[in-house]
Amino acid sequence: MWAITRVISRRIHGPSDITVPKLSGFSIVSPKHVEVEYTDGTKFNFSSEFLRIHSPAADGKVRSIGGERVISGRRYVGIMSAEPVGNYGVRLVFDDLHRTGIYPWDYFYELGSNKFGLMRNYIKTLQKHNLSREPPPSRKR
Repeated sequence: MWAITRVISRRIHGPSDITVPKLSGFSIVSPKHVEVEYTDGTKFNFSSEFLRIHSPAADGKVRSIGGERVISGRRYVGIMSAEPVGNYGVRLVFDDLHRTGIYPWDYFYELGSNKFGLMRNYIKTLQKHNLSREPPPSRKR
């Protein structure tokens, strides 16, 4: 497993005084789920869809609608691999060929701490713009 060498504080979604404990485990449970565990016993399970739509990278497949970042159609995306990046994070490679997001360990903690609110807001944003979590139908030639 990869470990962080020090406790990290990070502010991602506004004011937050969350002190992130050290990483104790990271695993891809299946192509559709990732599990991240910290030394304080906190464990987060993430779907690959959730991680894909919250990628910390700029992505050419992201629509910007009214200034909002909107990624749709990723319900069935999977994770092909995870590549360690130093001692602070991991690069996830998704089967939609997205590979530019480096996920720091403290970002996983922040995502996990806010998972339900983030997902609720994501679904509301999709509905607002008449988009779907479902992938678009394939075109027949």
